[in-house]
Amino acid sequence: MKHGGDLTEAIARHGGDPGSWLDLSTGINPWPWPIPQHLPERAWQCLPSRAESEALLWAARKAYGAPGGAGIAAAAGTQALIQLLPYLAAPGPVAIVGPTYSEHALAWRSAGHPVIAIDDLAVCPPDAAHAVVVNPNNPDGRVTDRAALTRIATQLKERGGWLVVDEAFADVDPAISAVALCPDWPIVILRSFGKFYGLAGLRLGFAVGAPDTIERIAAALGPWPCSGPALLIGTAALGDQAWADHTRSKLEQQARKLDKVLANAGFAIAGGTLLFRLARHPHASRLHAALAQRHIWCRSFDWADDLLRFGLPSDAAGLDRLAAALSD
Repeated sequence: MKHGGDLTEAIARHGGDPGSWLDLSTGINPWPWPIPQHLPERAWQCLPSRAESEALLWAARKAYGAPGGAGIAAAAGTQALIQLLPYLAAPGPVAIVGPTYSEHALAWRSAGHPVIAIDDLAVCPPDAAHAVVVNPNNPDGRVTDRAALTRIATQLKERGGWLVVDEAFADVDPAISAVALCPDWPIVILRSFGKFYGLAGLRLGFAVGAPDTIERIAAALGPWPCSGPALLIGTAALGDQAWADHTRSKLEQQARKLDKVLANAGFAIAGGTLLFRLARHPHASRLHAALAQRHIWCRSFDWADDLLRFGLPSDAAGLDRLAAALSD
């Protein structure tokens, strides 16, 4: 699945400038956590301190509900962790539940691991040393429950492998998270800061797992894996529980409004999360092109010509613009 959030291709094909486009190609919260207008000069001028790093990890541990027996490490975005983990993992094939975020397969294959595509974690093949599942999945929002995760983790423990659970979109429903399993099983949880907090440009992500595994990840990342501004902003945002609770309610309301716009245009909602909606239409490919001509950018898929993924418009004007374009 191609990445969203870069209008370069769309502008090259259809003209305009970034300000003229309604970009619905990402799953990033359109209402970001409010960054302070002024950060301390030390955030830009000095190397991040140990105290600032520890404060961030404590805030993340609390926000994600990581148990005391689990380790946690921060990196400059989840993508950095996705690319690093295969090089630290034991040799052997990896089973990846898909269709899903394509960078997982690319990373494991680049590190020399045979990749086995599966459509359900329950059918993880016996020759797989590792498994990867995005939970909730991108783009359909499918959730794998803890019982299923535990069963596979039990099998992989016997094989000396890892179960990687990418929880990039789990902030919309904290009950989804399998972080409580980390101390007892070979599970590595990946958490993305930028999507729910709407600050993808900050580049901040976390890995949670057994202490020895996290120590290896932290050592591979080296000193100062995150910038000073990322440490300060991440710590403050992760500690803002009132904002998180209010945002979940706001996202739910906007997702319902988007569903209504899509349904009125003949789409059937096929899944998603509160940060994006997956919709089915027999003429999805043609609609994708028509929307692009009107400078509205959403996600299409080379493996399904009847599906489109829409991020949330930030306001009523965006919803109205999408509705008007679809009605045309």
